Amino acid sequence: MTQFFLPFALPEISEDEISEVVSTLRSGWVTTGPKTKQFEQDFAEFIGGGVEAIAVNSATAGLHLGLEALGIGPGDEVITTTHTFTATAEVIRYLGADPVFVDIDPDSLCIDVNAIEPAITERTKAIIPVHFGGRAANMTAILQLANKYGLRVMEDAAHALPTSHAGELIGTLGSDVTVFSFYANKTITTGEGGMLVTRDPEIARRAKIMRLHGISRDAFDRFTSKLPSWYYEIVAPGFKYNMTDVAASLGIHQLKKAHLFQQKRARIAAMYDVAFANEPIVLPPHPEVRDVHAWHLYPIQLSDEVKITRDDFIKNLHELGIGCSVHYIPLHLQPYWRDTYHLLPTMFPVSQSVYERTLSLPIYTLMTDDDVDRVIRAVKGLLG
Repeated sequence: MTQFFLPFALPEISEDEISEVVSTLRSGWVTTGPKTKQFEQDFAEFIGGGVEAIAVNSATAGLHLGLEALGIGPGDEVITTTHTFTATAEVIRYLGADPVFVDIDPDSLCIDVNAIEPAITERTKAIIPVHFGGRAANMTAILQLANKYGLRVMEDAAHALPTSHAGELIGTLGSDVTVFSFYANKTITTGEGGMLVTRDPEIARRAKIMRLHGISRDAFDRFTSKLPSWYYEIVAPGFKYNMTDVAASLGIHQLKKAHLFQQKRARIAAMYDVAFANEPIVLPPHPEVRDVHAWHLYPIQLSDEVKITRDDFIKNLHELGIGCSVHYIPLHLQPYWRDTYHLLPTMFPVSQSVYERTLSLPIYTLMTDDDVDRVIRAVKGLLG
């Protein structure tokens, strides 16, 4: 290997974030406090639509809090897609409910709306669509189905900042809850972290209480209000899901760059699109004309014409010094989900086919044109 290794993803951290973190450390307030509150306010303003934003220590935590606030519990069913990370489904099990997995749409790689209605039973209480790779699911149709059957909707928007559907930013649609991720490889990062947004004041109130042990007042409120700082009440058996001010310090400045980051990612995606237009691969689905794709991922699917397997393709790219990944190993192939719910690949033919042929190429804001060209040359060489 003669060149440096080009990773699959890298965060873009500037002196703005570093200075804010240093300021936080010097302030003496490093857990949930003024920086977290500022980040929540900034995020709510960024999303718009009158939402309230609740910062948490991961998107998984946000998904768990969202379902809990929706009243999901033992005996309930929640419909979601098999083509996602396990967090989408595991939060359903946290509450004693059962996930019902459906296939994906081949054109969007998001949940197949036509598969949702046949999966609805008298036990169904909610739907969790996943916005895959930064492209929005068909939320118009999903919300229509939810209204028809009286179901709640929580969007897994871990990949989807800033993504839009029907001209509206994800987070402002008619869903009950939307949850974003700020993990290290996401479109903006706080290292670890997430944000739950909702317009429903009762959901927001419950999520705030449950994110910190079921305490009626968080530490920042206790130490800044006129009531005795030592007094609090436990009103529910909650969790430990609060975001720290250190993480929020990163988020404050990352959020300011979210649109710029999206433009950088979209430019890389466009370079890939042009370079691979006539190659024997299926390119990632694009959004509708008036919508924004966050381009968290750039997954390609190898056609039958390609003479090496997907696994060998990834291995050869690695040997050429280029990192890539697979999104996702679908849940119907994972031992826990497969064995617990008796899932077979034949039940999810689209997801299975996509999985067998797909790999995600590097796409992150610190990539130079030379980096992108290097990936293009390597991919074309292996295809040839």
